[in-house]
Amino acid sequence: MAIDLQAAFESEPPTLDFIWPGFLAGTVGALVAPGATGKSFWALEAAMSVACGATVESRVSGGDLVGLAPARAGRVIYYAGEDPEPAMVGRINAIGKHLSPEARKAIVENLLVMPIMGSLMDVMNIRKRAEVIELCEGARLVVLDTLSRIHTLDENNNGEMARLVATLEHIAASTGASVLYLHHVSKGSARDGQADQQQAARGASALVDNARWCGFVARMSTKEAQNFTDRVFDRQPIGEDGRGVFVRFGVSKQNYGLTLRERWYSQHSGGVLLPVDLLDAKPTGGKGRHREQV
Repeated sequence: MAIDLQAAFESEPPTLDFIWPGFLAGTVGALVAPGATGKSFWALEAAMSVACGATVESRVSGGDLVGLAPARAGRVIYYAGEDPEPAMVGRINAIGKHLSPEARKAIVENLLVMPIMGSLMDVMNIRKRAEVIELCEGARLVVLDTLSRIHTLDENNNGEMARLVATLEHIAASTGASVLYLHHVSKGSARDGQADQQQAARGASALVDNARWCGFVARMSTKEAQNFTDRVFDRQPIGEDGRGVFVRFGVSKQNYGLTLRERWYSQHSGGVLLPVDLLDAKPTGGKGRHREQV
């Protein structure tokens, strides 16, 4: 049905509905990062945040570990394609130790984690796609971890990747959910420390160009480790020995609304990401203090 132009000119536009700031409901988004950076933990914690709607209005506290402040709660389907079920259970258990009882209860009610490793789930297959749409109908968010696990197309072919993103848009339109897919950056971007750039994603440019939102997770660089500290008193730089436990989240592409500010996380037991406030460090000629890995 065509847009009623007369009504559009004369009436106030509808209020846009965002899953979290900048990620519009009913659209396709991407989260890109090098391997073993923490993107799956970030996505799982984000899924839990949406599942419990950890805002003041929802009165469910202690569930928004990544600081997204979702507008409202909703059902979330998380397809876990990279890790076997025992590994996912371990991650869920580790995250749960940092959640309030109220948040855990809401997450149990609203989050469905589907291990699909080895199941040959291909969203380009009509039957498989129909199964996904049926399961996800009415959901608030669908997470696909990772993109390479849910298709068999050539990721370097721009036309095929445009068709893949269009298929994910069809799933979003059919279910009413936003679709977030996880993806790796190219080897060159990872090597050159450019994982936070819009075109860092591996494969064809359509993967990011056609998505409406793109976030990134990147390891702390050597330079950042000399510029930042988490010690209030002596402001000693984190240093090379300590930077491995810190990752930075940000948004490299966004088409709607306000952009989330970049934030730092530190990795805790089991790989859980928790926000950390970093300060400007005192200049030093050394390598910074030694830190134990957690």
